Amino acid sequence: MGQSKYSLEFKTDCVVKVLQRHHSISVVAKELGISKSLVKQWVKYYIQHGSKGLLRIRNRVYDVKFKLKVLHSISESHLSIKQACLKFNIGAESSILNWQHAYEKSGILGLENKPRGRPKIMSDNKDKKRKSDKVLTREEELLLENERLRAEIDYLKKLDALALASKKQKPSKS
Repeated sequence: MGQSKYSLEFKTDCVVKVLQRHHSISVVAKELGISKSLVKQWVKYYIQHGSKGLLRIRNRVYDVKFKLKVLHSISESHLSIKQACLKFNIGAESSILNWQHAYEKSGILGLENKPRGRPKIMSDNKDKKRKSDKVLTREEELLLENERLRAEIDYLKKLDALALASKKQKPSKS
């Protein structure tokens, strides 16, 4: 999992300047060259969750129970998305918005985590049967060889037919 752009020590220093040294959020943000809203967010997360709240892990995976808990809390307690992020220590508001849309569209099934990345290549079941460790009898070997030879003959016939068709299509130059 990827880490946050700013280190935990950096965030903690910003929060300490605001809370213990009584610097304003604007002054700290200007001094360090970061946005005021970011410093304000760090302070809120620190007050709510301590230094653990400053840890931001990208691509965090939440289970269905947690997502439902967040959505029910929003509807029952009339929380805003920002408040829910703060309360449940969720890094991105877009996560909750996506959960809401998925829940409205597909119900609880929409909240289930989907596999990431490209799907694995499906292999043909016939290949699995043939590549088994059991020893084939002479009759089975002959049947397989017969099948291969028929396929080869069919392929050659098709190739001849295509070659013949392409010769007929070419107009002769005279």
